[in-house]
Amino acid sequence: MLYIGIDLGTSAVKLLLMDAAGNIKNTATKEYPLEFPRPGWSQQNPEDWKKAVLEGIPELLRGFDGADVAGIGCGGQMHGLVVLDKDDHVIRPAILWNDGRTAKQVDYLNNVIGKDKLSRWTANIAFAGFTAPKILWLRENEPENFAKIAKIMLPKDYVNYILTGVHSCDYSDASGMLLLDVEHKRWSREMLDICGVSESQMPKLFESYECIGTVKPEIARLLGIPETVKVCAGAGDNAAAAVGTGVVGEGGCNISLGTSGTVFISSEKFGVDKFNALHAFAHADGGYHLMGCMLSAASCNKWLMEDIFRTSDYAAEQAPITDDKLGENHVYFLPYLMGERSPINDTNARGTLIGMTMDTTRADLTQAVLEGVAFAIRDSVEVARSLGVAINSSKICGGGARSPLWKRIMANVLNMELQSAASEQGPGMGGAMLAMVACGEYASVKDACAAIVRVASTVKPEPALAAKYEKRYQQFRKIYPACKELFADIH
Repeated sequence: MLYIGIDLGTSAVKLLLMDAAGNIKNTATKEYPLEFPRPGWSQQNPEDWKKAVLEGIPELLRGFDGADVAGIGCGGQMHGLVVLDKDDHVIRPAILWNDGRTAKQVDYLNNVIGKDKLSRWTANIAFAGFTAPKILWLRENEPENFAKIAKIMLPKDYVNYILTGVHSCDYSDASGMLLLDVEHKRWSREMLDICGVSESQMPKLFESYECIGTVKPEIARLLGIPETVKVCAGAGDNAAAAVGTGVVGEGGCNISLGTSGTVFISSEKFGVDKFNALHAFAHADGGYHLMGCMLSAASCNKWLMEDIFRTSDYAAEQAPITDDKLGENHVYFLPYLMGERSPINDTNARGTLIGMTMDTTRADLTQAVLEGVAFAIRDSVEVARSLGVAINSSKICGGGARSPLWKRIMANVLNMELQSAASEQGPGMGGAMLAMVACGEYASVKDACAAIVRVASTVKPEPALAAKYEKRYQQFRKIYPACKELFADIH
């Protein structure tokens, strides 16, 4: 049988077709526009997602027999606010994860309602990207639209609704709304009351691998697939990507060096750190995970290469960083070009180069940026370790992980083995694997990962170099606290 994975991203939907053994048979991509109606605002029309998916799937299946499709699973961009009226029509453009209009509402939730209460009710505190602050913004600024709301959904759940007619949400994606009691996997009555919405306006909750329904007859005809095709609840993009890299169960870890950077740590037990430096979310495998998210990771290197050095030859810039230079750089970089989320949660923080002298070279600056991102990733790993989570190795993915030098630096800064998966298809692959579980192809998400995910390469830490980087990291840790008040003053 064949399975369709949907990766509903911010700029495009990526579709993949996979067989039960994990072989990717075909892929297709459909782009759609982003709207920036004001500085710091970010919106998207859910109808564009619908069009992209419904046009993309027949393209994906070209040359294949649609009758062989058994299931569909979606991983998607998190936190976006999709609101439907009583007739299930979209009321307004979706307010996305990277929208920054909710500073006032975040301040109200964290400082008036209080972080202690938020953490107790939802295991998390408020961030500008989360969904609950967006609902408060809508109530305050667009009361006529707020009054029309019959259903509140997340982006990938709207796609699932188009396919099945079911209003659903999985626990991993719901965790990022600040509306879910993550520990007990139910909507938080306290948060719903604060936002002025009822449980009847929320979608039904499912585990990511559970079947929410089958495709509607008219959709099946349109796509050229059977009406018996099962659609699973799916997952938020990070949880779906973690499934695709085999990060499930106790102590699994995945580090993503994309535009932003994430540290995803899976656990069978619920846990939250007392400072809420990491997000505490449900995982797509039925368990839980901690996640640290830094806003600028590979984008820091892109900024230095393309905007400052005016080059796109990344490899040439890294070539002078020879073995003898690793662990010896006196230049440090704070990678806070867009402020920072985990673990410092400081919107005023800024990118900073420190330690330069007259003999500092381009290569020193390049090395400092690569190391700075690695040190900041370790900050989140250290928070997890402080909770007693044992992390001895990690998967690594994302554009930055294509650099052998950067992977070597990361392995030694973290002092752990880093593995690259043979197939890096991200949330789409995870979505397809979740669909396999929903269809009974595998008994559990863990079983699907064991059968499908393969490691292509491994980078191990080198004891002498790891010791050097331990000293460097301890120096790095002192820089942000020394600059914190200054950042607030110069903001």
